Amino acid sequence: MSEGLRAQKKHETRKTISDVATKLFIRDGFEDVTIAEIAHEARVAKMTVTNHFPRKEDLVFDIRADFTSWPATLVRDSVFHDTRELYFEALGAEHALVGFSGPGFVRMIKESPVLTNALHEMHREREAALTHLLIRRHPEEGLPPVLAAAHLATVLRVLFQEVFDRTLADEKQIADAVWPAAELAFDQLEPVLGRY
Repeated sequence: MSEGLRAQKKHETRKTISDVATKLFIRDGFEDVTIAEIAHEARVAKMTVTNHFPRKEDLVFDIRADFTSWPATLVRDSVFHDTRELYFEALGAEHALVGFSGPGFVRMIKESPVLTNALHEMHREREAALTHLLIRRHPEEGLPPVLAAAHLATVLRVLFQEVFDRTLADEKQIADAVWPAAELAFDQLEPVLGRY
């Protein structure tokens, strides 16, 4: 089997496992579903599940790497302006990186202390990625880049939570409802962070 086919098969297996696990978690609750049940339903070995997802919560947050590195890895010139642009692109596309999912998924996370803590950890990792980027770009400034990253990460976290809360309430047109608050939040940050 070629490297390309092997990588594609690995990706498909990972996606299948994650999809099966998410369905089981939403139906039965995160804490009540075992790795063995997931393996059985996905028709793979238990070891295959744990090889792809070392921690049980990784099955839910299979976008963790993208979530935590976004937007730090995609920023080109201006951390503030590029992040703003990336945020509104993701909001318009109703992307998971800014909180979009189904009500069952949000309920599952809110009902599980393990998943709630994992989501908080992901937000902290995103802030750390932004902090490292700003410190690399502005090493001479000391604390201000750290504060700038904290402010920007807080806005992203609060807006994420707003999408989550509206999803749980089963609202429609969530992106349209959140858009004005997001514009206001970024406008308030710009006088301080626009130079980054």
